[in-house]
Order: sequence, then structure tokens, then C-alpha cells
Amino acid sequence: MAAYQKNPDSDTAALYVKHEGNRTAAIFVGNITVTGEINLANAADCAENFDISAESCAEPGTVMALDEQGTLQESFRPYDKRVAGVISGAGNYKPGLVLDKQQSPCNRKPIALLGKVFCKVDAQFGPIEVGDLLTTSPTQGHAMRVADPLRAFGAVIGKALRPLAGGQGLIPILIALQ
Repeated sequence: MAAYQKNPDSDTAALYVKHEGNRTAAIFVGNITVTGEINLANAADCAENFDISAESCAEPGTVMALDEQGTLQESFRPYDKRVAGVISGAGNYKPGLVLDKQQSPCNRKPIALLGKVFCKVDAQFGPIEVGDLLTTSPTQGHAMRVADPLRAFGAVIGKALRPLAGGQGLIPILIALQ
């Protein structure tokens, strides 16, 4: 099969594939070479599937940390260096690329590695402003503003893209694990 768009002034795609049932529209077996841009519409992050501990009922936006078995659980310690990231897919930010999709006996969830993601935050430990670094909080599955930069080394999740003056909420953040 070959698809060409012979009119260089056209904005129409040379190949368009759609599955009306919102399922897989195409499968490629073999290498794919792209010489132009790849545009992922309606997508905000790059994520990777991780095994989630059996006890966890975590949902998108939840801050996750490694447990003793190397699976992920909801974070619950402030400034936890075991932080792995945030479950992708909350709000209107969906993962554009998900790595390591495989069958597993474990529950698997996409953890945002880079890009924008909605994250559960708790501002009872200090109001969150745009640009604040975020770390794990004592509130299960929530992030908080970094108040102690020395404790935050190795425990930073990302940067706040919106403020939250008080209480708990779901705000967009820029993933920047450090």
C-alpha cells in the first residue's frame, strides 16, 4: 500500500486512518521512519506503564512512590526520594505516548515522565504559586510546595502551572523529576 499527496499546497493528509469505536486504528510491524514532525493532538505527556501494588486503588493525578518490592504505591511521606511520578490521564490532559505497554498479572498505570499532567496537591502545608517546585506530602497521593530545598533534593516531582491558595485540589504541573 502506498499513499501520496501530490498537491504540495494541500493541507490534506496523504493517509488518514480512523476507528469509529475508539480502538486501535493501525498496527505497524517493523521500523517506522519519520522525516517530519509528529504532532500528537489532545495529548500532554509521555508516560510509561508501571506495576502498581495490589493494595493501591490510585487514580489519575495521584502521586506515586516506589515500595519495597519495586512496584508503585500512593505516596504518603513528605519529601520522599522514592517518588516515581504522577498517574497520567487526569483532567483534560491525556498521555500522548505510553511506553512499556505489556501484559502483566499486576495492575499497571501510566506514570508521566515528561510534559504536563494534572496532579493532586495539598496547600495546607503552604499556598502553591505558579512556578513552585512540588514534592510528596504527608497527604496520601498528593504533592505539596517545596518549603525546604535541602530536603527536596531527589524528591521533586515538578513545577506548578497554576496556583492553589488553600485546601486540596487538582492542578496542572510540568513534570521535572529531580
